[in-house]
Amino acid sequence: MLSFLPAPLLGFIVAFLLVVSTLLASTIILLMSPLKLLSLVFPALSPRVRRAIAAIQETWTGTNSTIFKLLPDLTWDIRGLSELRRDRWYFVVSNHQCWMDILTAFHVLNRRIPPLKIFIKQDLLYVPVIGLAVYTLDYPFMKRYSRELIAKKPHLRGKDLDTTRRACEKYKDYPVSVMSYLEGTRATPEKMAASQTPFRHLLPPKSAGAAFVLNALGEKMDTVLDLTIAYPNAVPSFWDFCCGRVRRIVVDVALREIPAHFCQGSFESDPSFREEFAQWTQQMWVEKDDLLLTLQRVND
Repeated sequence: MLSFLPAPLLGFIVAFLLVVSTLLASTIILLMSPLKLLSLVFPALSPRVRRAIAAIQETWTGTNSTIFKLLPDLTWDIRGLSELRRDRWYFVVSNHQCWMDILTAFHVLNRRIPPLKIFIKQDLLYVPVIGLAVYTLDYPFMKRYSRELIAKKPHLRGKDLDTTRRACEKYKDYPVSVMSYLEGTRATPEKMAASQTPFRHLLPPKSAGAAFVLNALGEKMDTVLDLTIAYPNAVPSFWDFCCGRVRRIVVDVALREIPAHFCQGSFESDPSFREEFAQWTQQMWVEKDDLLLTLQRVND
């Protein structure tokens, strides 16, 4: 605990340690990338290489959790972890309010489920060290096309969903936790106003990406791990968190059964399936919105 330090100095120390932890883990993973390439030639090596790389990710998350202990008066209020397992496939969904959501998800779920694979924007591939590291970790990359670009180049329609399918097919042979933010971006007040969302705390969910993940992984992906993250005192910035200004983070973990036919239907070509799937995600969001209202009333 470093409560005696001024907030800016505490923030600098914690942020510096988190950056060093991330760069160190990324560098180690990057150094292992030749082994990953070698496993393509010798498939028998693949499970060992994959487990070694996953262990580095989990160690990085554990290191970050240790760094979090430097923050004064931070309380983690986490509910619903008892039924989680490391030997099954999970489709992890979460609300998304700020950058801290990512570190929170890793902290809460580390070593309780298979290592998280988060859909990330393709632009991250070009970030030095980190981009190649997440590529080595087999994180699925997404490349989104604007409506304007698709209008000019119709052949790009559906390309982003094809990327989703190809990215997930590699996960059929071993348990994995694929995480997606169904809102597509952070739910800031400005974005919520622009989207005319019917929800109080959420942007409308986008169903297409979720449908393609489930379709790609078939019946192995039979459970949604539904994270609801709340910051009762105010949604923090990363700097607020590092400075110790966050007093409580509340995380509710719920398991939802995925209807078996959702892993087989065609979101692209079957309008009735598309409507049913959209209603399913919409109902999930209605319940999450109500839960967020409750969790945000939790006081120290």
